[in-house]
Amino acid sequence: MTYGTPSSMEGVAEYYTNIRGGQRPSQAEIDNLRRRYETIGGTSPLIRITESLRGKLQRRLAAEGSETLVYSAMKHSEPFIADVVRRAADEGVDELLSIALAPHFSKMSVGTYMLAVEMANAALPRKMKLTSVDSWHTNPKLIQAWASRIRSAERTLPGTYSLVFSAHSLPEKILASGDPYRYQLVESCESVSAALRREEWSFSFQSAGHTRDPWLGPDILEHLQDRLDYGSRSFLIAPIGFVADHLEILYDIDVECRHWAETAGARLERCRMLNDDDDFVECLRSVVDERRFL
Repeated sequence: MTYGTPSSMEGVAEYYTNIRGGQRPSQAEIDNLRRRYETIGGTSPLIRITESLRGKLQRRLAAEGSETLVYSAMKHSEPFIADVVRRAADEGVDELLSIALAPHFSKMSVGTYMLAVEMANAALPRKMKLTSVDSWHTNPKLIQAWASRIRSAERTLPGTYSLVFSAHSLPEKILASGDPYRYQLVESCESVSAALRREEWSFSFQSAGHTRDPWLGPDILEHLQDRLDYGSRSFLIAPIGFVADHLEILYDIDVECRHWAETAGARLERCRMLNDDDDFVECLRSVVDERRFL
């Protein structure tokens, strides 16, 4: 399961309204989101990537003789989670393993995917047995995949560079309840850095919402500026809180962060995302295996 994306520019308002729980955003907010999608070509490739990933994992499991079926679903666009859960039940599925394509748990992120599955299952006349993967942020194959991408990307950077990990920000209020999100992100960064045998790295949040409540920081643009002020001139961003190309990668990093770098006279590169690459398929296969769903 993943977040979703509008399938066309005409669907931006409906998509944004779904994110807001049915409350239509202001026209200015809709126009701003439309502008961001226009900048990256009209829509993001997230649904296509997720469906390709589903197909590759399905074929990988089938090659092992597994009868496990693999579905893909979106939280805020078609195919919606509730519809896919219903289809799985209609197709005779008795046990359902749900995996959000977000390795780090927060009640406000992964927890909402799990709740959506539970609510959809509760509405069925024949309920399935549910198992949810709450986090997989230290999965060895995930760590290896990120280390590999950092090694590949650093070849494009001359000399020394600052490695900056990033993840989607969430409201600061999650910390009061002991939410593990920030802690798990740091664990992933430490594991990847250990695999690289690299001691120097830093972490930032990105893509914070525009609300009255404070969001987790430091913000990536402020963090990059701070690093620049301390002498760094070359940066490599590893968006470890994400797995695929979508708006937060293609716009927030590839447009906004690159614009900052050009203005500041700095060099900035980004790691290739996991997307539907074979090593990421193997990572998900291992997650499925750990939960005995092969």
